Amino acid sequence: MLAILDYKAGNQTSVRRALDHLGIENRITADSAVLEQADGIIFPGVGAAGQAMRELASRGLDAKLRELVASHKPLLGICVGCQILLDHCEENDTTTLGIIPGQCRLFNPAWTEEDGSSIRIPHMGWNRVTLKADCPLFKDIPAGAEFYFVHSYYPAPDPEYVIGETRYGETFCSVHGRPGLWAVQFHPEKSGTPGLTLLRNFHDYCLEARNA
Repeated sequence: MLAILDYKAGNQTSVRRALDHLGIENRITADSAVLEQADGIIFPGVGAAGQAMRELASRGLDAKLRELVASHKPLLGICVGCQILLDHCEENDTTTLGIIPGQCRLFNPAWTEEDGSSIRIPHMGWNRVTLKADCPLFKDIPAGAEFYFVHSYYPAPDPEYVIGETRYGETFCSVHGRPGLWAVQFHPEKSGTPGLTLLRNFHDYCLEARNA
């Protein structure tokens, strides 16, 4: 069973629908006991970093997430869940979880597209991910596959944690982490076949880790 973290940041229902479509048992929960029992955790979210961190802290979920990651529980962060795994977010000048070293930064409105036009903020729509390191999440996903993005801030982790990059005016990190702990800035649950494949690959990894 995959646990979908409920911290009132939105987007849990669309993740659940994607997992239901794949036939993967799942549960939306803020219960620490359920999180501990799950094969893996999906940490989704849309909204503001400050509000998300306040909700996590009010429920003790900030400390619980750090504990579970330290115990090697597989975790996949999505969008806001990707950003607040880092140390700090420029949105609301927020101190975030500090699980992966790095910052979350606002897109620079001075960045331009190849034709010289200014980028629009938020970055919204389909875009490619170029892998910089091997990652089991991308098994059977063709190079050049596009994923759906909606965000005004982007993760900037320490370079050793960068797994994939995307270009929007400039190149930014769109996938970061390490084995068993991954974060994606795009929304796999809204990204068609490539996104569903990524979610299935995460589930497969969780099962393998459980049985190891």
